[in-house]
Amino acid sequence: MSDNSDVEVEDEEEYKYGLQDDSEPQDTRPTVVLMGQKRSGKTSIRKVVFQKMSPNETMFVESTARITKDTVCSSFINFETIEFPGQMCPFDHTLDPVNTFKKCGALLFIIDAQDDYTDAIRKMADYFAKAYRINSKIKFEVFVHKADGLTEENRVETKFEVYHAVKEELKELGIKDLQVTYHLTSIYDHSIFEAFSKVVQNLVRQLPTLERLLDIFNQGSNVTKSFLFDISSKIYVATDSLPVEMSIYELCCDMIDVTLDISSIYGSGEYGIPFDEHSAAVIKLKKTESWSFYSAKSIDSWHSSRLCAVRTSKSRDISNTTSPVSRRASKKYST
Repeated sequence: MSDNSDVEVEDEEEYKYGLQDDSEPQDTRPTVVLMGQKRSGKTSIRKVVFQKMSPNETMFVESTARITKDTVCSSFINFETIEFPGQMCPFDHTLDPVNTFKKCGALLFIIDAQDDYTDAIRKMADYFAKAYRINSKIKFEVFVHKADGLTEENRVETKFEVYHAVKEELKELGIKDLQVTYHLTSIYDHSIFEAFSKVVQNLVRQLPTLERLLDIFNQGSNVTKSFLFDISSKIYVATDSLPVEMSIYELCCDMIDVTLDISSIYGSGEYGIPFDEHSAAVIKLKKTESWSFYSAKSIDSWHSSRLCAVRTSKSRDISNTTSPVSRRASKKYST
């Protein structure tokens, strides 16, 4: 009995979320650092993605005047966000930059695509170079933000200009091996959630394993596409090996909203949680196409849950192919 318990503990530790070093405390969370010029949209991004603020309400959000730290802990999502005001240098010695960036998992720099970003790119390259010298394992991400105000042609052109300018700036600073990922984002569509999903996936140590498990699930269940969602933030922690179509991801996000809204009216359980490990939902859009949501058991406590969104190409109820679950608050909806 004790041998089995030891194995279970070891497996659980192996699959813990995020970055982890043997020399660090077990409760150390990876951090996602947000930087950018003043009024570039850093605070709005945090509030829309993690605090469910309406994009229209962000127009009244005041500019951040101090360092803001938030802990994001729900299901697989388990990290700390640190936002630096645009007028503050994160590498001031009084802010202990070495300690901040040693545990940094991802560094996000937000660029306002509708403003002159020449100075922003120069500052970003300098910050990236300094952070890279402290911790070369950081994942560097650039959000070309507020892209909703640009035409499709201008979006592509702006992204290319930013990419080329950053590459030249880093070259002048003598940084050659730094890899930067670029995203076109907006809080008025699902692009910001998709981009943050990519950021979070870079912090998941066992992402390849999760992808393989989803592939196996697809093959055994006649499913064409599946995601592993954190339903509270609509971030997908993993998906199968097939490319992600933005339209499918947007549909999944809309379905999560519908499921949670209806569940909040009819499905509140023992702890007042509308959608928990005892719940399931099936949403059918067409006779030949079925989208289904299944909530798996929480990995840490009752308020954390995982959601698998699956799409079947045939008129087949995949609930008949899965193992039975205890459905105290089981729901099935049709639209």
